[in-house]
Amino acid sequence: MPTQAFDPFFKALRKGDIPRAVYLHGPEDVLKEEAIGEILDRTVDPSLRDFNVDQRSAATLDPETAETICHTLPMMADRRVAIIRDVEAWNKRAKAKSMVLKYLEAPAPETVLILVQGPGEDEADPDLAVKTVSVAALPLPPERAKRWLLLRASRLQVSLDDRAAEHMVTVTDGNLSALRSELEKLAGLPADEPLDLERVSEFLGVRHGETPQDWRDAVLVGDTTRAITMLPRVLAQAGVSGVSLVTLLGTGVTGVGLARAYLDRGVRGAALPEAVKGSLLRARPLRVSYGVAASQWSRLAPAWTKARVDRGLRALIEADERLKSTTVADEGAILFDLVMELSASWQAAV
Repeated sequence: MPTQAFDPFFKALRKGDIPRAVYLHGPEDVLKEEAIGEILDRTVDPSLRDFNVDQRSAATLDPETAETICHTLPMMADRRVAIIRDVEAWNKRAKAKSMVLKYLEAPAPETVLILVQGPGEDEADPDLAVKTVSVAALPLPPERAKRWLLLRASRLQVSLDDRAAEHMVTVTDGNLSALRSELEKLAGLPADEPLDLERVSEFLGVRHGETPQDWRDAVLVGDTTRAITMLPRVLAQAGVSGVSLVTLLGTGVTGVGLARAYLDRGVRGAALPEAVKGSLLRARPLRVSYGVAASQWSRLAPAWTKARVDRGLRALIEADERLKSTTVADEGAILFDLVMELSASWQAAV
């Protein structure tokens, strides 16, 4: 059966629609754990979970044990839950996997089997996906990540204003694990002052306006001085590397190139961002706010000729290769050269 998006699957769970077999995959582990928690809450009474919840790792699971946890009847309850994690450890010949696939031909109504794939494996296992309700836990776009953050903050009784939440999402690139970790730290602070943008920026160690996304935007609009000045502080931030900045900027230049292609075809006015957004909806890139990106790229498109886009992409490829293969220059020097090259391409286009 086709892979489901996470949101409709989770809404179905909340309505009590619990499948007999679920396969959770994709990079966002927090969403997987939320789905498992929802299934447990609606399936097994907390006082009976010691008897009716069985968790195992696929890497150490033998076929006999796999058969036992799939076929064991619930105790003092209507249903039980069996969770097999790390299913990416199974190869096609794994005997435990063969046993589970055989079980999935006719799963027992008394058991909810949850198969969980780790975040390091990008592709879903087709053998498992075809016999289960297959659910992709993908990174949330920025606006959804902010809603997730504000909801979790309210549960922790953390008063977080809208701009502070946006900054947290930007700094963490919408990674839910990182957001959860930072939020738990904020929950431990004295509640003597509101958690506004200034206080959250100080706590995170990243000033508003100096995130990797701000650096990318400065490069795209041709604000070379700001991009160069900001670069050392951006590179010093946790989790930021030269390669990650090149990747981020590469997405921006490619997006502007897409908008420019539509512009060169005669698409103008409000139709331009709508056309770009339509392409994004078809491609479904991760961690991109489609409406915001389409509007930004469309605004920048007149200043980015096709020649400038092509030159920019070549410079990005060269910078990526240098970052991954050379020890002669440091990351800052390579990115400085990249910014200057893109600035030169802008000057040439004027």
